Amino acid sequence: MSARPGRPATHHGTEAREAPEQKRILTVLVISQVLSGAGLAAGITVGALLAEEMLGSTGLAGVPSALFTAGGALGAVAVGRLCQRWGRRPGLSLGYVIGAVGSLGVVAAAVADNVPLLFLSLLVYGAGTSTSLLARYAGADLASPARRGRAVSTVLFATTLGAVVGPVLVSATGDVAHAWGMPRLTGPFLLAVAAFTAAAVAIGAFLRPDPLLLARELAEAAPAPGSQDAGDTTVPAGRTDTRGLVTGTAVMVLTQLVMIAIMTMTPVHMRAHGHDTQAAGLVIALHVGAMFLPSPLTGLLVDRFGRQRIAAASGLILLCAGVLAAVAPPHSTATLAAALVLLGVGWNFGLISGTALVTDAVPLDRRAGVQGLVDVGIALAGATGGMASGAVVAAGSFPVLAAGGAVLALAIVPVAALSARDRRTPPERSPRNTPINQVNR
Repeated sequence: MSARPGRPATHHGTEAREAPEQKRILTVLVISQVLSGAGLAAGITVGALLAEEMLGSTGLAGVPSALFTAGGALGAVAVGRLCQRWGRRPGLSLGYVIGAVGSLGVVAAAVADNVPLLFLSLLVYGAGTSTSLLARYAGADLASPARRGRAVSTVLFATTLGAVVGPVLVSATGDVAHAWGMPRLTGPFLLAVAAFTAAAVAIGAFLRPDPLLLARELAEAAPAPGSQDAGDTTVPAGRTDTRGLVTGTAVMVLTQLVMIAIMTMTPVHMRAHGHDTQAAGLVIALHVGAMFLPSPLTGLLVDRFGRQRIAAASGLILLCAGVLAAVAPPHSTATLAAALVLLGVGWNFGLISGTALVTDAVPLDRRAGVQGLVDVGIALAGATGGMASGAVVAAGSFPVLAAGGAVLALAIVPVAALSARDRRTPPERSPRNTPINQVNR
């Protein structure tokens, strides 16, 4: 008996037997993402402002974003390799611990007015931000290809609460920091210390069974030589779909580059035109919400209409965001907020569709390591965007930066079209090849 096209194959309750493990894993990942989201938001919200305050230069305001995204590249390599060798649980939990240490270092650097320590701590902090994004892959380890987009989107959606609450609490956490004799802008990083620590505890204590290790066990139980492995019905065992891998990586790299460049300088641009920190925090909160809140819908669209179509849509949405940011009156909070919301939605479309493309393309035995390397490229793109954004604004203006981002976003559309395979309906798995069914016979 075969399943209907576009849906996971089921046979005698196979789907029901899969659900308890996947449901528990997604629940733990959701909890950790709610916590880590607040840590992720700290650098986004006040990193550039803190650097501008300590360095006294707008041209260097993009350095924090570049540093913590570069640190994210190093973290992605380390966490990816740990996951590949030992499983998701030790890799993710250690990444969050390192992020907490980096956040504490940023606070110490601001208190001591020590710029070298600030730069070093932002590199370490980046490991926490990269871990928060790498966690999305864990949600897909046991998901069937037809539900992979939704599994990834569930994990990303959970980031919404912490990532939105963090920027909104800029003023409140700043008051706490001030009461403790620290600069106000260290407040969000104090929150990040607690958030990343709690996320590490949640993953380390409760991510059982480890989704990647369990997926490998199921793959080993698959009997037929040459059959597709348990976690991947999209590519033959041991083979990589190079075109899908390159396309998914390129889409995520470009969306990250455009998003980071425009987002990093928006608070600086707003403060230069009379907006207070709370207004900038609100705009960033809306932006971060748009980065994660649409995830359930995006995952459904990716699974239903195909990876490439949603990837192309991300380019068009980012194009609109860049144009709107470029023409927005500098004193209009509403227009800038609308541009940043579009920027977040476009990034969300690109990340989820690109993640699905990469996961589809790589066989299970190499997946975690390749995913870590892909996220290195994403982090380096963010570092480039963050570093260049301050220089572009200092040499030109914020509208020039936004317009340049719009032009670059348009390139995502032909990149997405490079993947010739139609992934709207992943190949079905017949009942005899369903791993849980095999294991339970």
